[in-house]
Amino acid sequence: MGTASIHEGVRRMRFSGLLDRHERGEITQEEAAELLGVHVRTFQRWAGRYEDEGEAGLADRRLGRPSPRRAPLAELERMLGLYRESYPDFTVKHFHEQLVKRHDYKLGYTVTKLALHAAGLVRRAGKRSAHRKKRARRPLPGMLLHQDGSRHAWIESRPALDLIVTLDDATSELYSMLLVEEEGTASTFRALREVIAKHGLFCALYTDRGNHYFYTPKAGEKVAKAQTQVGRALAQLGIDHIAAYSPQARGRSERAFRTLQDRLPKELRLAGISDVETANRWLREHYIAEYNKSFAIAPEQEGTAFVADRAEAWREILCVIEERTVGNDNTIAWEGRRLQLPENRLRPHFVKATVRVHQYPDQTVSVFLGPHRLASYASDGALLRPDRIEPGSVLDRVKGGLEAAVPAARSARRPPLTRSARAAELTLRVGTKKRPSGRTKKLTKVVENVASMA
Repeated sequence: MGTASIHEGVRRMRFSGLLDRHERGEITQEEAAELLGVHVRTFQRWAGRYEDEGEAGLADRRLGRPSPRRAPLAELERMLGLYRESYPDFTVKHFHEQLVKRHDYKLGYTVTKLALHAAGLVRRAGKRSAHRKKRARRPLPGMLLHQDGSRHAWIESRPALDLIVTLDDATSELYSMLLVEEEGTASTFRALREVIAKHGLFCALYTDRGNHYFYTPKAGEKVAKAQTQVGRALAQLGIDHIAAYSPQARGRSERAFRTLQDRLPKELRLAGISDVETANRWLREHYIAEYNKSFAIAPEQEGTAFVADRAEAWREILCVIEERTVGNDNTIAWEGRRLQLPENRLRPHFVKATVRVHQYPDQTVSVFLGPHRLASYASDGALLRPDRIEPGSVLDRVKGGLEAAVPAARSARRPPLTRSARAAELTLRVGTKKRPSGRTKKLTKVVENVASMA
């Protein structure tokens, strides 16, 4: 017996009792209708049916009849066929999104889920655990970002890869997604460069205690004060680095990865992507926007905590930086190679000089002496070009200002080629003739005054 039949039986019993009370004059029709929760005209109609047909007249005539709003059977059969053939490993929500996007499906999510349950293709969700209070989100985007990695078989028919995700605590919006062979310092810098280049500097970064994020003397204990390359870079940019001490503390990123592990491999399969480079480009250009449209929420407050880095100092901070001493042959040792420094106008040689080596996420290397870039090298150690300065960087603007100022100063003190030799000679002689001292002038004037008085 269904729920509707049970409710109908209860309604019949209540109506019979109230009808008897009305016939005995204890209550009016209006009062009986109010107790049943129906209009008085409905009570009068039921009373007429009961008098004509008895108990059968009180039956709900809607039961056993198909609803005029019932989903078309042909459309439900088409949906079930698509699920069996192409989407057997999709969740109901993900499957419904693909139906709407790819198959011109018009039925709602609930009727789709109920039909899949009835066909035995999807199990009903289990009972949820006890309620736990979530940590409050930050009110503005850019106040706190989460970064984490997850190893999974993201691309079918390929070994497992690490997916590096950076998302906002206030909105759960993904800012960066990156597939790499192994999570580490280079992948962290690469993801941070993507975020800062597009959105600006943020307030704090929340990560696990991986050895590329923090030094941890003993497993499970607090992190050390000594900084890794990532910690040094964040400190230079003024970004707080917060360590998580349990997976539950990283709930935002853990839930995001649970969704991505279920959806992303299937999306890559549907897009026909089988290599990492194409996958990263597709993630950046297409999937991040689609994910944010479905799962990102509005922040608690309007505005943003991101700050633009107009000087773009992050370009030379978000990289591996180490010091080296130049050898007697003007070379430095770097990762098993000898990098030859070219001749430079700064000094005749760089022997015994302490220089800085910057290794960027793409494995290219630059060597600096103070603010001066001495040379840049490819990942294999080949010299790219000496004195190369990134366009638009601080050094580029400083160099541009100096190059504009030096010719102007030279032209101000150097006579033009069209001036006569006599004029040039007079110009050079200005200020070279020694003048008598002021004391001699004063003494001569005093003698002349004394003579005139005599």
